[in-house]
Amino acid sequence: MPNSKIAGIGYFVPERVVTNDELTQYMDTTDEWIQERTGIKERRFADKHKESTTSMAVKAAEIAIKRAGIEKEDIDFIIFATLSPDYFFPGCGVLLQRELGISKTEIGALDIRNQCSGFIYGLSVADQFIKTGMYKNILLVGSEKHSMGLDFTTDGRGVAVIFGDGAGAVVLQPTEEENKGVLTTKLHSDGTKAEELALISPGAHGGYFHDDKAAFGFNEKDETFGGIFVTDEIVKNKWHTPYMNGQAVFKKAVQKFPEVILEALNEVGLKSTDINLLVPHQANLRISQFVQRMAGLTDDQVYNNIQKYGNTTAASIPIALCEAWENGKVKDDDLIVLAAFGSGFTWGSALIRW
Repeated sequence: MPNSKIAGIGYFVPERVVTNDELTQYMDTTDEWIQERTGIKERRFADKHKESTTSMAVKAAEIAIKRAGIEKEDIDFIIFATLSPDYFFPGCGVLLQRELGISKTEIGALDIRNQCSGFIYGLSVADQFIKTGMYKNILLVGSEKHSMGLDFTTDGRGVAVIFGDGAGAVVLQPTEEENKGVLTTKLHSDGTKAEELALISPGAHGGYFHDDKAAFGFNEKDETFGGIFVTDEIVKNKWHTPYMNGQAVFKKAVQKFPEVILEALNEVGLKSTDINLLVPHQANLRISQFVQRMAGLTDDQVYNNIQKYGNTTAASIPIALCEAWENGKVKDDDLIVLAAFGSGFTWGSALIRW
């Protein structure tokens, strides 16, 4: 049975740089406040009218495909991870197929909705398809356009200052080389605290899951809910923007990050000292630094770029991995560890022998 390897990798971030100082025009915050809590200095925002989640994915995908040494028509399956799709439906997978100009091949397209751990989940799915021989060239993309859905006021600063836009992509292919490519992936979830990091409305839940239905727009008088429509009440109360209980997320993340990394290492008989490079999801620099200390890794063994790009959710790992590779920090035979934790809660890890 073959392993799956990353044959090509690419990323794209918009040209527009948004500094912390620029955000102070819209909310009560400071550069010092943001850096102290997140480590972020700046992020990229897409052009509101000219760039989309899919268009950024196309640019990242084209680079990955070229570096893999194949043509676009050679792609036989697409996996697209995002929480900010162009449309409520259909998903971005078919839109990417169309914009790449390969619709005639009628290949399958799968959309992944696992937010921050979306790329890890997508990598695990692609790995299984490659190992079974079902597909030979899988395009896996993580892309996000967060800037269109954030609350840029003081009320929303706890979330708005964190996120940025961008896309990353890889092409996975089979390899017969022993102990090469994806060695293992580990996936987990715990939905008991799903609303601690969520965008509740618009949605089709009708307040069903919530004890305080009024808090989520449920109207007892006519027993209706805004559904997938954004009502005046939803906008007034800002239920259509992301909510995050930062302390709850941090507490869970610093527990599960090390656990899932150790789980993967134990399965293949390796230790943290064997890691050449850890590329964590870029959620918060403080989380990455905590995980680094827990794993006993040096600064050279961990790659962070959240300082420049913010949290790009499903795109953060492929962007960081590609940038690390371009900077010569990922070399042949290196043991690369990818790990993510996010909304759901979902989390996972992957070990790759480059």
